[in-house]
Amino acid sequence: MAIKRHEVGPRLSQAVVHGNTVYLAGVVADGADTKEQTTKVLAKIDSLLTACGTNKSKLLSTTIYVTDMRNFADMNAVWDAWVDPKNTPARATVEAGLANTKYLVEIMCTAAVD
Repeated sequence: MAIKRHEVGPRLSQAVVHGNTVYLAGVVADGADTKEQTTKVLAKIDSLLTACGTNKSKLLSTTIYVTDMRNFADMNAVWDAWVDPKNTPARATVEAGLANTKYLVEIMCTAAVD
């Protein structure tokens, strides 16, 4: 079975498709606060999923990392407006220190590809 990589860099690929599954690396984005960063991260996820031949209605699982659980509600407000309510993925949200302190949220996803 072929493997296709998207946005390949020296350390990671932003997306990897194997068979009928796409795996996204953690996605981060600049922004002034959790809401703005989450909005931009989800837009990047939409773009990556489209490039891989799928969309958010095919999400299987998502892991969301926030640097402070006090920002959980702000992240969720953006997530709830974005996610397909009829096709919500399995999801975990974890408080974690991220590799760069300017990032407040990072999202990883796995999705099906038709």
